Amino acid sequence: MKTEVLRKIIRIDEEKCDGCGVCVPACAEGALQIVDGKAKLISEVYCDGLGACLGECPQGAITIEEREAEEFDEEAAKRHLEEGEHDKGELPCGCPSTTVTQFERQELPCGCPSATVTEFGKQEPATVHPVRQQSMLGHWPFQLALVPPRAPFLHGADVVLTADCVPFAYAGFHHDFLKDHSLLVACPKLDDFQAHLGKLTAILRESQVKSLAVVHMEVPCCSGLVRMAQQAILASGRDIPLSEVTIGVRGDLKS
Repeated sequence: MKTEVLRKIIRIDEEKCDGCGVCVPACAEGALQIVDGKAKLISEVYCDGLGACLGECPQGAITIEEREAEEFDEEAAKRHLEEGEHDKGELPCGCPSTTVTQFERQELPCGCPSATVTEFGKQEPATVHPVRQQSMLGHWPFQLALVPPRAPFLHGADVVLTADCVPFAYAGFHHDFLKDHSLLVACPKLDDFQAHLGKLTAILRESQVKSLAVVHMEVPCCSGLVRMAQQAILASGRDIPLSEVTIGVRGDLKS
């Protein structure tokens, strides 16, 4: 029998919610999910009522209320994150709900900023005869979905977790981020977020990773990679230093 107590818990105003999904990766307990184009609290036991998701909602659709609800269960929330109990088809990004599976992707029919078509002029190369740079990639594979949790190149390594678009947008990626680091690549928008979270958690737990740096684009949904890293560190039970770098859509270093 479920026990309910009077406590603080989030409330979602479906009239205001536009299903952008920014709140999903903001919830460290994985209590939120986009269902039928609206944010939903999938289980009261996963919500700690602290409201970390409030500041992430651009529509102000999430508030805190005090009512009778099931008690927050930290262990259940932790198991939920580790096992990926909720639908892996939901995308924790700034787009309306789009269901995908692990083996197929659907086109995103939305106006998410990361999907907005933008054109800007290319800069001329600094030299007439540029020097061909040598790759600093030291291992294969590097796609998060393909990397074994105990891959030898991860053991005791400083790891950089980058969004797919970063190496294309930032010209100095190899020199500035890949040197002396092992590489993991993922997309928090188009890939299977929960599957990636489980894999990253296993890597951090089993490979004694020394540090984790997340490099992502400035578009809102790409910050889901940071949430993934935060949740994975929490679920791994290890104290791993985490740093974050943001790259602009024009290839500039934001932070």
